Amino acid sequence: MINYHCTGGIAGDGVDLEARMTPQLTSGVLNVKWDMSYIGDARFGSPGYFAAGSRLSMEGVVDIDGAWEGQIRPKGGKDQEELVPGSFLTLPEGLSHGAAVTETGKVRLKPGALAIRFTPSAGEWMVNDTNGAVDYTGPWTLEHPPEPYEDHHHDVHKVSEANAVAKLTFKGTKVEYIGRREPGLGQVRVLLNGKEVTKGLVEPGKDTAGNDVTGTTTQETLWTSDTLEYKQHTLEIINVEAGKTAYLDAFKVTIGSIAEPPIHDQATCTMTNNPGTIDVTVGGTNSPSPTDDPDTDPPTDDPDPNNPNPNNPDPDDDDDVDSHATVGGDFVRVVTPTTTTTATTTVTPRSTGPTATKYYRAQVANTPSGGVETGVAPDADRPPYSLMAGGMALVMGTAGGGLLLRRRRAEHAGGAQ
Repeated sequence: MINYHCTGGIAGDGVDLEARMTPQLTSGVLNVKWDMSYIGDARFGSPGYFAAGSRLSMEGVVDIDGAWEGQIRPKGGKDQEELVPGSFLTLPEGLSHGAAVTETGKVRLKPGALAIRFTPSAGEWMVNDTNGAVDYTGPWTLEHPPEPYEDHHHDVHKVSEANAVAKLTFKGTKVEYIGRREPGLGQVRVLLNGKEVTKGLVEPGKDTAGNDVTGTTTQETLWTSDTLEYKQHTLEIINVEAGKTAYLDAFKVTIGSIAEPPIHDQATCTMTNNPGTIDVTVGGTNSPSPTDDPDTDPPTDDPDPNNPNPNNPDPDDDDDVDSHATVGGDFVRVVTPTTTTTATTTVTPRSTGPTATKYYRAQVANTPSGGVETGVAPDADRPPYSLMAGGMALVMGTAGGGLLLRRRRAEHAGGAQ
């Protein structure tokens, strides 16, 4: 949450705002959105009379550092309804701006400045003689003439004293003085921004050809300015001749097309709190590196027999919502600014070609030394009963044969004697 205090321009003495910043990753673009709202009762106010279509624009700044550096400038605008001085201005629903993700890793987002601009709509409007924007000096009187007079809003101000003044303060690019033409009216001096911009005086007692009028006509354009710079101006209507009447029915103010928001309507906003920063971890793409063998199957690890839920190898991730929360896409994670540990699993790609060699885990813990690595251990040692029996028979046969030979030799020796 970011708090701002804005002053000057359309903010007047001060307007407080709140912005909520949310980063998102979509199709390789990191987008930052600000949701804007007023704090308290103060609002941005219209600096004048404007037709529907004036625009309130906002632009924020988010500084980025870490895996890459730069700025994202969330911006947005809101078209306004028809405005009069002091009308509340409606804020944009949100500001947003995105930047292409070119590097992987962690970046830190830090909100910064906020600019507020107002662009008036093109149009024109009538400022009636009873409007508060008109300031009268001298004994001006308000009249509501009967039919058939068709003064604007069916009313008109008039004065017969010399140097009586009616002054309009306005913002626009052109202004017109509206009054009556009538026989016997006195001359009127017009001052724009305190200066006489034309030498000749306005003569409401004559027509546009310079001839004396013979009747009364209403809602006549008596004077028109040249094109003006859009800013605040003043227009003064001064009755010149004592004893002769001057009328003021209305002013027409025009605003032409304005390409850039006027500087004098801008508000200056200052951050009033420490919103901290948001860390965003942006992962890489799924394509293998140039040294990896291609593998059409996703790399997997052997399941852990002690894991009660093999489909979720890290069940703590779903519960640890306080330390991180996914805010969009597959590779963006917002984390609190605390020390965290990231576990990385390395998987060797497997060959799936027609000559691929398959490897199997041994079925016994140790293969007997000198044996064939079949994966099956030999039978346990047993006493060689058949071999022992054969040896005993051989020994007994040899001993018996020797005894028989001795007896025959003895018999043979005795017979010879």
